[in-house]
Amino acid sequence: MPKLEIEGLGVFDVPQGKRLVLALVDECGLDQLHACGGVGKCTTCRVEFIEGEPKSMTVAEKNTLVAKGISGVRLSCQVLCEQDMKLRAISRLEGSGRKDCGNRPENEIQPQPVEWVE
Repeated sequence: MPKLEIEGLGVFDVPQGKRLVLALVDECGLDQLHACGGVGKCTTCRVEFIEGEPKSMTVAEKNTLVAKGISGVRLSCQVLCEQDMKLRAISRLEGSGRKDCGNRPENEIQPQPVEWVE
């Protein structure tokens, strides 16, 4: 099982291949935002990697980050837990002014079909 370390929160065992956004919520108990429901469009699920950032990303994630002019972050809805990672949770319900985190994302990365780029 990969280890997921959240700065200021702790270290958690997470299931191999689980979507990061779901691991943050389920295993870490984090109030991680995911307003679009985990389809890689809204960027509310963004995190900052300190160590262990995956080298590849989905085409959907890349296109959204480029379109919004955002760099230095990743979309947790488009990342799989495949290795140990250390990150900063920067997009949480607390202090956001939103009424909830958003609809629960599907277990599999969306949108389908998933395409990866380096």
